Amino acid sequence: DGIAGLFRGGGPTVVRAMALNMGMLASNDQAKEMIAAAGFGGMTPVIGGSLIAGFFASACSLPFDFVKTRIQKMTPNPDGTMPYKGFGDCALQTLRKEGPLKFYTGFPTYIVRIAPHAVFTLLFLDALNNWEKRIGL
Repeated sequence: DGIAGLFRGGGPTVVRAMALNMGMLASNDQAKEMIAAAGFGGMTPVIGGSLIAGFFASACSLPFDFVKTRIQKMTPNPDGTMPYKGFGDCALQTLRKEGPLKFYTGFPTYIVRIAPHAVFTLLFLDALNNWEKRIGL
């Protein structure tokens, strides 16, 4: 594998991170607005929004994480060729051979790993924004 082997899956890792953050940030803002509009105040919109964001962060990023993991773990076939030519090829082969739900294999475990990260990140972000407002930044 050499030096190039260290970076196998680097591109898909970046795409997965973008999908995770998109799912987390977009759904958090929307969920907080909806919870506040329903009449809840205080920390309820912040906590509720972050919990919902944790779910959507997991749902948006797992397909990319699944493909990324397959690319990082692939080994050469007996004839020396690699099973996938890249991210797109891996995704298409998986979709054709195993169906769209294959991308969500391990979702319960994944949400237990990703959702707390999203919740704590968003709670910390809200606390940091409140602190900045208090000190006049």
